[in-house]
Amino acid sequence: MSDLVLLLHQFAKLFDGLGVPYAVMGGWAVRLYALPRPTYDIDFTIAIDRDRLADLYDVARETGFSVPEQFATGWVDSVAGMPLVKFRLFVEGRGIDIDVFLAESDYQQALMERRQAHAVAGKQAWFVSPEDLVLLKLIAARKRDLADIDDILMGQPNLDKAYMRRWAEPLGVSEQLEKALAERA
Repeated sequence: MSDLVLLLHQFAKLFDGLGVPYAVMGGWAVRLYALPRPTYDIDFTIAIDRDRLADLYDVARETGFSVPEQFATGWVDSVAGMPLVKFRLFVEGRGIDIDVFLAESDYQQALMERRQAHAVAGKQAWFVSPEDLVLLKLIAARKRDLADIDDILMGQPNLDKAYMRRWAEPLGVSEQLEKALAERA
């Protein structure tokens, strides 16, 4: 089992132990819903109140993860308008990043309600739905994300397009979604 699979399960166990709902997203979810591709980090969305972040940091440190100082002192980053905290683990001299988005917006709460359980290396973990993965990739809109969207649309022909369209407008990605869907039609 790879280091990243072990870390995914460690963090899932950590969240479960704290009673914190989570969903795996990013490259790991792409591997589930599309053509597998290499990924070198783990991305989660979690439903936690900010006043519980210190508890999360404490448990993560006890498990061997480091918390960058700026996050440990209460700072929360923002990527595409979504709050984010980071963790890191050093394995054989290399750092592995764990990005954790905080589910604070209406969209992120809907994403958490639609999460799905899937097996990874024989253990269950919660993942964002393929529809939400497409929306998240549209928000990020890096070259790799756009290729991932194409792969997801190819591998998941029965997506709930009405759901994606409902959220695309408030997320500011309607035009990009329609273009991606048209290219796969």
